[in-house]
Amino acid sequence: MDWSKGYTASYYMTLIDPYTWQDIERIELTGGSIARSTTDLRQSASLDCTEYSSNIEQWVRVYMDTEQGGSSEHIALFTGLATSPGRKINGLLETHNLECYSVLKAVDDVNLLRGWYAPQGISGGSVIKDLLDVGFAPVEIAENSPLLSSNIVAGDDDTHLTMIDKILVAISGDEEWVLDISGDGTIYVGPIDRTPVVNFDPINNDVVESKIDISGDYFSCPNVFMAINDDIVAIARDENENSMLSIPNRGREVWMRESGCELADNETTEQYALRRLYEEQRVWMTASYDRRFMPGVSTNSYIYMHYPEQKIDGIFRVTSQNIELSHAARTSEVVETEV
Repeated sequence: MDWSKGYTASYYMTLIDPYTWQDIERIELTGGSIARSTTDLRQSASLDCTEYSSNIEQWVRVYMDTEQGGSSEHIALFTGLATSPGRKINGLLETHNLECYSVLKAVDDVNLLRGWYAPQGISGGSVIKDLLDVGFAPVEIAENSPLLSSNIVAGDDDTHLTMIDKILVAISGDEEWVLDISGDGTIYVGPIDRTPVVNFDPINNDVVESKIDISGDYFSCPNVFMAINDDIVAIARDENENSMLSIPNRGREVWMRESGCELADNETTEQYALRRLYEEQRVWMTASYDRRFMPGVSTNSYIYMHYPEQKIDGIFRVTSQNIELSHAARTSEVVETEV
């Protein structure tokens, strides 16, 4: 199929066996939506159907079938855990609404015991693999995971998922590591690929609707950062005349204060304050728009956008999506780039 052209789409849901991860029963859908993000459970779904009546949670998968001039595609959009359905009655018509969690729900529902820790020097990927073993979904971990540079100790409220997120931050440096979920529920953990997976432009791939909202907030960025580490206080100040956010160019000071600092290996509190000042001065431009669905573009994907009339030209990272189970799977998307 040529996804830059129009197509027709239909949707259905299957019940799946959590132990074999295979479809076991088909259920027709009448509507719904799928939400994707880069944080927490990463995915959720709200599904409408007429035949579902289970009073227990079940694992489900949503498929989209598309047709275009004799060509067709069969795509898994979402796999997750469906809760007991709500019912809507309109005369003789009864519909069921299912609120569904991602496959990470089974991972987030298990707390870590007090005293659990990931030791310094161990592969971050191997620890994440062990933490994901409490779930049901297939897991793929990229090779050559960075090693932990220090011990990471679980807090009282940490779950397997919150610890995974902490480890992802700890092993990310110049090469950022992320957790993504495919439509069939497979969990992928590995370095992010910054190569654009698709080009959007008004001539060759015009799938984006004409309305695009742009935002970018410089106002809250600090030019003074105070780091408090036990009894040590360090203050970093941006006095650079070439910096648009500096004290001289802004004409005023904007402070940010942080205590309980988590220093990197051999990092001083002064170095930490300067690093955090630079991090907090990163400004992002965000664009939101609607488009036709295209496979292979999900959260954490990088895309290239060229819309000169809207003054948009560059590489963006997808941070959220909402996919409607409607005509052409209309997708509301948010992307961002650093400026």
